[in-house]
Amino acid sequence: MVARLTRNEGVSLAKLNVLVVEDNLQLGQQLVTFLQAQYWSVDFAATGQQALQLIQQQIFDVIVLDVGLPDIDGLEVCQFVKQRLSTNVPVLMLTARDAFEQKQQGFENGADDYLTKPFDLREVVLRCEALAKRKSLHNSYQLQIDDLVLDTRERTARYQSQPLTLTKTGFTLLMTLVEHYPKAVTKTELIHSVWLDEPPATDALKSHIYTVRKALKIAPTLSIRALNGVGFKLEVEHA
Repeated sequence: MVARLTRNEGVSLAKLNVLVVEDNLQLGQQLVTFLQAQYWSVDFAATGQQALQLIQQQIFDVIVLDVGLPDIDGLEVCQFVKQRLSTNVPVLMLTARDAFEQKQQGFENGADDYLTKPFDLREVVLRCEALAKRKSLHNSYQLQIDDLVLDTRERTARYQSQPLTLTKTGFTLLMTLVEHYPKAVTKTELIHSVWLDEPPATDALKSHIYTVRKALKIAPTLSIRALNGVGFKLEVEHA
């Protein structure tokens, strides 16, 4: 049986509709209770099958998904969300699998963010809010700034129908800049978007930004500006 846990009514705070998928019932209840305290609407599933049932019945703002489920692997659930749903629902993966290769596997299967156990419940809230904010920028798999269109499902970018040549890392960096436009993005945020909490030993960010700039040469109205001591910002030159 899938438990339906509803938010408190009558509170004018920003509310999110969240699905928590966690086979550890004690941890699951802690998550549900804490998220409900934010006046969010929370559904809970203890298995992958229950999660798939709810995912097909309702629209969620964020899915908080454990990887190690007893029936269907969380990676398969994430693949279903990203490949079968008509809208792009953000997925925050919670797992004890903390090796870089395991995190990489999660992202390759469509995860939007990754948080390893043990974690601070307050950080789950912050990450859910950040993912929901990104989702509110676009209700489909496409992001558009000026004549630049990013397909977040196919992970491709085009400018006036011309494809941009981007690596996986380059696409992630450009997508992060587009999502934050017109605000600047700190170096820390950009590094986290690609490497999470395991940044490379060298200044790889600078070289990847350089390759993105090269790809944007076919887009004369767009540029990436370096802000000293802050980070980078996508700029649009309007006629």
